[in-house]
Amino acid sequence: MLKTKLTINQWAEEDRPREKMLSKGIDTLSDAELLGILIGSGNTEESAVELMRRILAACDNNLNELGKWSFAEYARFKGIGPAKATTLMAALEIGKRRKMQDPKERARILSSKDVYNLFHPVMCDLPQEEFWLVLLNQSNKIIDKLRISTGGIDGTYADVRTILREALLHRATGIILVHNHPSGNATPSAADRKLTSSVAQGAKTMNIRLADHLVVCDGTYYSFADEGEL
Repeated sequence: MLKTKLTINQWAEEDRPREKMLSKGIDTLSDAELLGILIGSGNTEESAVELMRRILAACDNNLNELGKWSFAEYARFKGIGPAKATTLMAALEIGKRRKMQDPKERARILSSKDVYNLFHPVMCDLPQEEFWLVLLNQSNKIIDKLRISTGGIDGTYADVRTILREALLHRATGIILVHNHPSGNATPSAADRKLTSSVAQGAKTMNIRLADHLVVCDGTYYSFADEGEL
């Protein structure tokens, strides 16, 4: 009795490479699954992933060897035409070039002055308040900088849940809050102090450290950490 072949859309959701990547992370996908996502479809007998498993087997499951293949070698496999072959060759070439490049060194925050120097060019001429979040790794190196909100002349709004969600999504172990006072007065308001306390308490429950909160003005700043308020 002939066994009916399932298309990739008929697989269990957790077995589909795109859905698996989104739910479990890209590092859980096999080489065949990653390459299957690139080609999108297989042939009448094989899914994209099954086809890529067979192609990989032909080069001893070695991506470096696959990267040396020509169009003619890809063309031996049913379902691999010029479009899919060029997609695979381009992806493998990008991987090779990535290995050849030096990783970009992340900036490291060692003091409140480092934070001020980073944000003063961004904030010095703003007519309204902006609230930013700096995400740090275990070594106090910057993972990312995110603008959380933009407000009016008299203030801006920052949601504690948004701040902590971004920290969790980026796997940050430390965070720094930064906002400006267009008035030129760097003294924190009561709302600034309340927000700092709320974020510090919420972050602590998630084992995330609030390293500082800076109020930035043109030529001066206020650091909660330097003032012993954290």
